[in-house]
Amino acid sequence: MPDITNHNHNDYALELLDITCTFRSRDDAGQRYTAVSNTTLRINAGEFVSVVGPTGCGKSTLLNIGAGLLESSLGEVRVFGEPLRGINTRAGYMFQSDALMPWRSALDNVMMGLQYRGVPDSEARAQGQVWLERVGLGEFGDRYPHQLSGGMRKRTALAQVLALDPDIILMDEPFSALDIQTRQLMENEVLDLWAAKKKAVLFITHDLDEAIAMSDRVVVLSAGPGTHPIGEFIIDLPRPRDVAEARNQPRFVALHTQIWNVLRDEVLKGYAQQLKKVA
Repeated sequence: MPDITNHNHNDYALELLDITCTFRSRDDAGQRYTAVSNTTLRINAGEFVSVVGPTGCGKSTLLNIGAGLLESSLGEVRVFGEPLRGINTRAGYMFQSDALMPWRSALDNVMMGLQYRGVPDSEARAQGQVWLERVGLGEFGDRYPHQLSGGMRKRTALAQVLALDPDIILMDEPFSALDIQTRQLMENEVLDLWAAKKKAVLFITHDLDEAIAMSDRVVVLSAGPGTHPIGEFIIDLPRPRDVAEARNQPRFVALHTQIWNVLRDEVLKGYAQQLKKVA
């Protein structure tokens, strides 16, 4: 049973408050790099929020801090109003690359998190099968990751995260490696599954179209170092949404123009910095 004590409905699911994250390089004596600076980001329970920004601007750093995989240098993380200490056990994390165990079948991969939580094998197997069916892979439970296409591996990874029924879902560019058709199918599947359970989602993407088509709100980050939010946009497109159809709506085009005007300069700055590093 989820713990519903002490959570009034005004609580944010996830709050990153005045987060600064500075890394010290290993080789150069004490040289520091501030990836994220004075960043505050709040996500309501049931809200789908996307974060966009230039390459290398610290988007994944923020996600790792929200997951409790990385500790910020300054600031605080709160989960449903409680300070986060260690790993965020109320969050499920979907990585950019599949975190599937190659020696486990699709079903065994989906069951794994449940088994770690002490769910008996027979029950974990039954729940795992239900989730595979929900993501359209009911027939493929006995296949190993190398026997699945990229889209099927993503579906398996999604089932693995959702089987744990997390209150918060953290997604780090989960569909960037997929072809456009598979990607749109996956985006719609995520929206359908999200609409059924209304979890808080923090979604990191490079793709502004994807961010607008899926989200309630889009946050734009500046180029690094010291990335921070420079714009926030409410996405008032009606739901339920089909991501391909949403892109044809005049309101979508207007939002895209508005957000891109803020993002474009940062992308150019980020690009110039990447070139400097290469040179």
